[in-house]
Amino acid sequence: MRHTYRKQGLWGLVDKRAVPARGRHPTGYADERVVAAVLEALRRQRGRTKGTVKGLQVLVGQILEDTHGRGMVEMPSRSTFYRLVSVLADPADRPGRPARTATAPARASSAPVVLRPGEQVQIDTTRLDIMAVLEDGSLGRPELTIAVDVATRSILAAVLRPHSTKAVDAALLLAEMAVPHPARPTWPSALHLSRAEVPYERMLSLDERLEGAASRPVVVPETIVVNRGKIYLSQGFVAACETLGVSVQPAPPRRPQAKAVVERTFGSINDLFCQHVAGHTGSNPQRRGSATAAETRWTIPQLQDFLDEWITCGWQNRPHDGLRHPVLPKTALTPNQMWAALITLSGYVPVPLSGADYLELLPVRWTPITERGVRLDYRTYNHNILDPHRGRRSPVAAKDGKWEVHHNPHDARQIFVRLTDGQLHEIPWIHRDHVHQPFNDALWRHIQTEVEQRADRDQHEADLADALDQLLRRTRSTAETEQKTRLRRASRSGTAAQLPDLPGQRRPLDTQTAPAPAPDWSESLDDLISVDTAAETGTSEVEDASVLPAEAGGYGLWDAEAEAEQW
Repeated sequence: MRHTYRKQGLWGLVDKRAVPARGRHPTGYADERVVAAVLEALRRQRGRTKGTVKGLQVLVGQILEDTHGRGMVEMPSRSTFYRLVSVLADPADRPGRPARTATAPARASSAPVVLRPGEQVQIDTTRLDIMAVLEDGSLGRPELTIAVDVATRSILAAVLRPHSTKAVDAALLLAEMAVPHPARPTWPSALHLSRAEVPYERMLSLDERLEGAASRPVVVPETIVVNRGKIYLSQGFVAACETLGVSVQPAPPRRPQAKAVVERTFGSINDLFCQHVAGHTGSNPQRRGSATAAETRWTIPQLQDFLDEWITCGWQNRPHDGLRHPVLPKTALTPNQMWAALITLSGYVPVPLSGADYLELLPVRWTPITERGVRLDYRTYNHNILDPHRGRRSPVAAKDGKWEVHHNPHDARQIFVRLTDGQLHEIPWIHRDHVHQPFNDALWRHIQTEVEQRADRDQHEADLADALDQLLRRTRSTAETEQKTRLRRASRSGTAAQLPDLPGQRRPLDTQTAPAPAPDWSESLDDLISVDTAAETGTSEVEDASVLPAEAGGYGLWDAEAEAEQW
C-alpha cells in the first residue's frame, strides 16, 4: 500500500472493485475476428429455432475457417466463448435451455451391468425435432426409431418414417442390427470398417460381408428392452424376436429410467445433430423460430442419409463419458473403441440372413383363399399357384382354416402366402402392372377417400388403381400440376408454405432463412417414390438397385428397403 501511495497518491488506496472500469470494451481482450464471427453466427441464427451454445460454437468455428482459413484463428476457451455470447446476443435470441416446469424428483436408478455387446439393447421411438418435406409436399416431423447397445453405447440401427412407425419397422430393425451396414458410395474411405480400430482381418475371415462395410458395430441382441407401446408388444414384433432368438423385456410402466440409455441418446441426437439441420424445430415450442417452415428443404430419404453418415463418423467416434475401461479409468472411450475392446473377449459370430428370413419378419395376416384369390384391404391378389388351394381350408386348425399371409405395409404391390409345402410364395396384386411405383397403406387409404364408392367392386378396385397411378404421375409432373398441388396443400394445412428449392450442398447451416420461390418437385419426388429404379432400367448390379443414380437426383441416397430385397 505504501508503494501504491507513492505512485498514485490517495487514489492508490481506494478499493477498485467498487469503481466501474473506464474505457473497457464489453468483449474484453477477445480477438476481433472471433467477435465478428460470433455476431455473424447470431445473425444467421436469427429467426431460426434456438439451439445450444455448443451448437453456436460449431457454427462460429465454421465461419472462422471459411473466412480466414483452417487453424488461422484460435477459438477461445469454453468459458470465454460463453461470456462472449452472453454479452453479444440479445436476450430474446440468446441460446440456452428452455424453461422447465415443476415436476416430481427423478427416481434414482442404477445402470445395468453388461459385459458383452448385445447383452442388452434398448429400442424406443420418438418424433425427430426436424421439419421435413413429406411425399405430398406438406411439412411434418418424421418418427425416429433407434436401437442402442448398452455395453458399447453404439447406435446399432436408426430408421426414419414419415408417419407412425409400424411393427414391421421394428422387426426389420432387428435384422439391420445383425448384418453389416454397407458404406455409401459417396462416403470417404475413413468411414469404412477397414479403417476402424478393430481386428478387421480376423473378422473378415469369418464374415465376407464386412468387406466394404461401414465403421459401425454388428451385434446380435440377446435381450431387448422396450416400452409398452403397441408396436413393441404386437404379435409381429414378438414373432420376429422369437425367429432371431431374442428375448423381449418390457419396461415397467411410467418408468423411463428403465431404458435411460436410449432416452439420453435421443437428447444427444437433438443437441449434436438436429440443431445443425435446416428445419430444426426444437424440443419446446418456446424455442421454435419464425422461419422454421421457410427453411425446411430436406426430404426423409435425405435426412436418413445424413443421419446414417453422422452416426458413422460422428457418434461412433465421439468419446462417451459412460464408457470407461478398467485399465484407463480417466479416459473416455468411443463406442467403436469399446466395441473393439469387448469383441476380443466375447468374439464375433456372423448371422447370415437370406431373403426368406426377411419375409419371416414381416407382419402376418390370416385370410382365406377364395376363387378370386386373396382379398386384403380391398385389394385382390391372385396367381396360378393358388389354383390347388382355392376354396380349401388350411392345415392350421387353430386359425379356422385360414391361410398365413405375410405383407409389407410399405410396399403393398405383393403379398407372401405360406402354402402346404411350408414355403412363402409371392402373390402379386392384380393391378401391379398398372401401378409401377411402390405405395404404402397410408397412401392407399388416402386414395380410397378420394374415389367414390361404386356398387361394382371390381370396377371400384380398378378405379383405385387408376387414381393411384395418376397421383404418382402428378408428383412427377412440373408446371401443369404445381398450382393444383399448392391448392391441395393449402386446403389441407390452411397455409400454403413457399418452400425453397432443394440445394446440393451438404451443410444445412449455410442456408438462408428467407422464403424462396415454389420448388420444382419433378425430380426430387420421383427419386423419393422410386425404389426399384434398377428393375425398370434393366440393370442387374446390386449397387444400382440400392443407390439412386446421380442424374436422377444427384444425392446418391441409400435405400434400405431395396437393399433388404437384395439380401
